[in-house]
Amino acid sequence: MFAESCTGGLVAGCLTAVAGSSDVVDRGFVTYSNEAKTEMLGVPAELIVRHGAVSAEVAAAMAGGAQARSAAHIALSVTGVAGPGGGTAAKPVGLVFIGLAGGSMDQPVAHRHQFAGDRDAVRLATVQSAITHLLDLVGRDGR
Repeated sequence: MFAESCTGGLVAGCLTAVAGSSDVVDRGFVTYSNEAKTEMLGVPAELIVRHGAVSAEVAAAMAGGAQARSAAHIALSVTGVAGPGGGTAAKPVGLVFIGLAGGSMDQPVAHRHQFAGDRDAVRLATVQSAITHLLDLVGRDGR
């Protein structure tokens, strides 16, 4: 189960490129806009206003919302600033949060990353890190 913003479906695309992935992949959401995060994943609008779409709080809420809206045991989310524009001093280009929900965790969590490079590099590094986080969680859960 995936909820993606800055990667626009690349994480799901990479995993579903593997034969047999339909045995473990339920569905995915591309929630690029704040409205989509709220409508499709149930992320509270006030959470986005308070922390911004690119935040640990929103990434965790996206993962939790994705899990709640699927039959998935584990859900993953990504939100970030891929660039080249959109960055600020507080949230520079390359800042990405990867959220995880389910498995052995009681509450959704988010991991902060700062990637270097252009838009493509940031998006690809996000995909690689997201899959690594997912494999780590699956490994801990023994699934």
